[in-house]
Amino acid sequence: MDGDALTDIHGHGGGGHAFGDTVDGTLAAVAAHREAGTHAMVASLVSLPLAEAERQIRVVREAMERDSALVGIHLEGPFLAPSRKGAHDPGSLALPTPQLVGRLLDACGDALRQITMAPELPGALAAIETFVDAGVTVAVGHTDADAAVAREAFDRGATLITHAFNAMHGITGREIGPVGAALDDPRVWIEVIADGIHVDPALIATLFRAAPGRIVLVTDAMAAAASSDGHYLLGSREVEVTGGRAVLAGTGTLAGSTLTLRRAVEVCVEAGVPRDEAVAAASAVPRAVLGLA
Repeated sequence: MDGDALTDIHGHGGGGHAFGDTVDGTLAAVAAHREAGTHAMVASLVSLPLAEAERQIRVVREAMERDSALVGIHLEGPFLAPSRKGAHDPGSLALPTPQLVGRLLDACGDALRQITMAPELPGALAAIETFVDAGVTVAVGHTDADAAVAREAFDRGATLITHAFNAMHGITGREIGPVGAALDDPRVWIEVIADGIHVDPALIATLFRAAPGRIVLVTDAMAAAASSDGHYLLGSREVEVTGGRAVLAGTGTLAGSTLTLRRAVEVCVEAGVPRDEAVAAASAVPRAVLGLA
């Protein structure tokens, strides 16, 4: 793969389609992002009831067999903090019991590249070790964890922060939260949704300076990316997209983005990030995170 090949390790769909709904829709979403400049993608699935999660995993695995640009699965849930669920269905959240962890690993097989977890949940630290031992990248996200708990997760093998500053504590003078803990730990990469909505561009530029080579640009794109405003579904939840901003219907809660990775690079450059660093954060760095060739 070309050194500047844009690689999105966190996106839920595009071109009017969500990953996992149908095989053809999943392939259409990949094609929409490819047309927008992205070379490879990981299909992110939101928190779902187990039977539906297993169905969507099968859909993505079949799509992977038909398009090599789709390089794996990211489970964003169900092991998330209810207080930090964001746009996820609260009824689909679960605790990381050994039985459920095993079911998800069996369903995904070697397609599972990444999972986002709240490390403060009962059983989460042991589950992190189980996933890491299976070759899965574990990300800390949708969490109420403080810096100390985040550091425990990193010591157990978590190596990534899911969409920094969103669905987690921020940085304050006496409690630096998961992002601060990650900035302080060279083992950990930090995802950023660089759409100018989720994180202030000036803060994005600050992150690049604070953690050179460890920032990962992601889209967190939902079906409206590379498509149009309107009404969509994210999992089972209704989303309204107006002016490119996606929120849960009737609320102000952000529900993914309509970002493309090429646009994320430009937002960073406009914020003062050197272009070569922004491009690397959307290509070489995410591939290093997941061990992709």
